[in-house]
Amino acid sequence: MAAAKSPAVSLICGDDEFAVKKRAKEVYQTWCDEVGGMDHEIIDASVSNSGDALNTISKLREALQTLPFFGSGKVVWLRDCNFLGDERAASAQAVTETLNELPDELKNFKWQNVRLLISAGKVDKRKTFFKALDKIGSVESLAGLSVDDKDWIERAEVAARMGIREHKKEISGEALSELVSRVGPNARQLENEIEKLSAFTGDRTKIEFADVATICSRNKTARAFALGDALGDRDLPRLLKRLDEELWETKFDSQKSEIGLLYGLISKVRAMLLLKEMLREGWLKPANDYNNFKSQLERVPKDKLPEDRKFNPLALNPYVLYKALPQVKKYSQSELVRAMDLLLRCNQRLVTSGLDEALVLQQTLVQIVTPQAVAA
Repeated sequence: MAAAKSPAVSLICGDDEFAVKKRAKEVYQTWCDEVGGMDHEIIDASVSNSGDALNTISKLREALQTLPFFGSGKVVWLRDCNFLGDERAASAQAVTETLNELPDELKNFKWQNVRLLISAGKVDKRKTFFKALDKIGSVESLAGLSVDDKDWIERAEVAARMGIREHKKEISGEALSELVSRVGPNARQLENEIEKLSAFTGDRTKIEFADVATICSRNKTARAFALGDALGDRDLPRLLKRLDEELWETKFDSQKSEIGLLYGLISKVRAMLLLKEMLREGWLKPANDYNNFKSQLERVPKDKLPEDRKFNPLALNPYVLYKALPQVKKYSQSELVRAMDLLLRCNQRLVTSGLDEALVLQQTLVQIVTPQAVAA
């Protein structure tokens, strides 16, 4: 009865290569346990040309037609398939025609004791093969984490907790947020850092903030956060050094730009302004403990906050706010308002003038961080 609950055919695909492999391995193991038997077969479907793709499809047909011994079940896993999207091997006419023939074979196949699992990267959902799999089986599409996703931090934290529990360990809230902020939206690196933490902590079951700070690496997303932290700390030498590092990376990373750096700084100042207001209202108090800070956030009256997520502090990641909390006292309310005005004017200059972008950003940050002279 248990075997009947699962679909006979399953496609697991998506941009997140690490998550796809992990999920496919879980399904394969579950299916093997459900159907029993010893005749399961894994076919490597990562190919370099159309000839290899056709040979792989032939192996798949043969595996499906080879019945398991003694009436037991059989699971066939077409693993790491890379000819279902827009790859060169997938564009060959012979491969396209062969894939188009498979749906009818799969529809008419007797699946009583056999299951087919396919794991792949990007898949062209317009193709006949994908549409057929979506109808006769199940499809799981696992999108990769991206800084453009508003919920990437929450998703990364969930994945990290699951990975840590697999190592029979727990992690404090502050340590978890620091881990995610250091790694950024990178599932593979997150798993690597969890492996390092598990080895580093040894027999201890609880991973603490100090463990993360000692052993975990910072990727480029975390280094971008460091620019905002330097601004919040009002540390001009460190701020200009971080700015130079980020500007250098824009020359080699097409996804990074001066405007993108500016928007990150605007978000930082906006968060500090919102925190300043919440402190003034008495909704928050200075906290040295992350869990205490999160508890305070949960008690903030939601009906007093704007609906627009851009101006709603509760829409921000709690750890981002927690890190900014001690920095708020380094600026007055008027200085933060002035900083926002300077950044907006910087935006106009970057867009409309022909001035050097690095110079415009440097001048703006120096104006923000340098205390204004008090008139006599």
